Amino acid sequence: MLIYDELTTAERALWDSFPGGRWVDLRTGVPEEDDPAAGADWGADRTVRAEVVAALLLGGGTERPGGVASLRLAGARITGRLGLAGGEIRHLLWLKGCRLEQAVSLHAAATRTVRITASRLPGVDAGLARVEGHLDLTGSVVETGRLSLINAQVTGELLLNGVRISAAGRWAVFAGGLAMGGGVYCREGFTTRGGVRLVGAHLPGGLFLQGARLESPHGEALVADGATASVMNMSDGFRATGTLRLRGARIPDLLTLDGATLDGGGTALSGVGMQVGTFDFGLAAKPAGAVDLQDATVTALHDRGRNWPDEVRLDGFVYGSLRSEGAPRREDVAHRLAWLRRNPGYAPQPYEQLAACYRQAGHDDDARRVLLAKQRHRRTTLNAPGRVWGRLLDAAVGYGYRPWLAALWTIALCLLGSLVFSTRAPVQTKDGEGAPFNALVYTADLLFPVGDFGQRSAWHWTDATQWLAYLLIAVGWLLTTTVVAGVSRTLNRN
Repeated sequence: MLIYDELTTAERALWDSFPGGRWVDLRTGVPEEDDPAAGADWGADRTVRAEVVAALLLGGGTERPGGVASLRLAGARITGRLGLAGGEIRHLLWLKGCRLEQAVSLHAAATRTVRITASRLPGVDAGLARVEGHLDLTGSVVETGRLSLINAQVTGELLLNGVRISAAGRWAVFAGGLAMGGGVYCREGFTTRGGVRLVGAHLPGGLFLQGARLESPHGEALVADGATASVMNMSDGFRATGTLRLRGARIPDLLTLDGATLDGGGTALSGVGMQVGTFDFGLAAKPAGAVDLQDATVTALHDRGRNWPDEVRLDGFVYGSLRSEGAPRREDVAHRLAWLRRNPGYAPQPYEQLAACYRQAGHDDDARRVLLAKQRHRRTTLNAPGRVWGRLLDAAVGYGYRPWLAALWTIALCLLGSLVFSTRAPVQTKDGEGAPFNALVYTADLLFPVGDFGQRSAWHWTDATQWLAYLLIAVGWLLTTTVVAGVSRTLNRN
């Protein structure tokens, strides 16, 4: 038990100021002397034992009528472990510019607002804690430890602006299952040595990482699998050295990487199965690693023309609209086709999805270009006979997506047939019956399988010219079928 008469001068000042919630400021006013990095050298006049702080917060201090008890301490060296695990803390705790020699434990505690700002400490364990208010570590430095918020509940905001965390292990922030009432703010110089883990976190107020820098030597800079956040803002100079993993995340409003840099090797961004409202992929530079968007769903995708990596996994990726910054629509189609070719191997779904997007926007010509590119890509996966046949279909009618080519071929073959047939004498099928021979009409009769101009049945050949007639009949069926298919697609637009 603490005895008041045995407290130091600094501890008595803290004890006396607690009932009225007054500040105890032990700083000298000289920035170099007040820097918590040099706090290990602070003397007894600036030293407070952690057990004194704990005793006040856990009911050891007296309250005064008309006052709001709270603990406010600035510029102190706090020795020992501040152990508040499992406690019920009914008062504000605010440590400013302090140096804590051991990690703070709020594990499974029920507390009001906790602020440890511009301070230096080995770590914070607030797993399973219930914070009725804000958890504020603005401007603090966490050395060798981590911030643990496993399954914690914070009704207010989590403020980590300007915080620097250098973890000895894999994770700098370990917050799986975190349930927030407000936003999570990690801006203005927030840096980590170690990953940020937010698996299954519930962040209705959003996650804001503008300008933050996450460096993970273990390969995963941010893991938010299954997390729910209204907004994830990783823009304005955000940099991640390691993978961003958002598998199955649900972000109904905005996921933005505008002006961000992804330095993760292997996979820079894994968004498999995520669901996003607006996805702004406006990176500052092309990432070295792959982007995996398989089975993801996005309402609107915004990007810049040259910021996709060499490998983009798109199979199953569904989106409602596309917008490429600064590119005319015609160039945008070429850019999108090059984008699809970054998907490893051949998959039909990315082409079908892009074509559906263009059709929905009323750009049927662009949709046909995409589907033609799909057939050409598919051709590369076929055996030799299939590739030869595919090239013939492509050259003849563009796989049916360019039916006007059939008209050109028909005109050319009519001219060829007319020239060949006019230099030779055919044999009349039945003497004295049928119309007089006309080379042009005869050729047209061979090329058009529907209808009968009376020439094909009235005349035939006995020499090698008959093989040309057979060829024209076969080509006529192919061209006619393709034209009918093309017209049907035009009249039955999705």
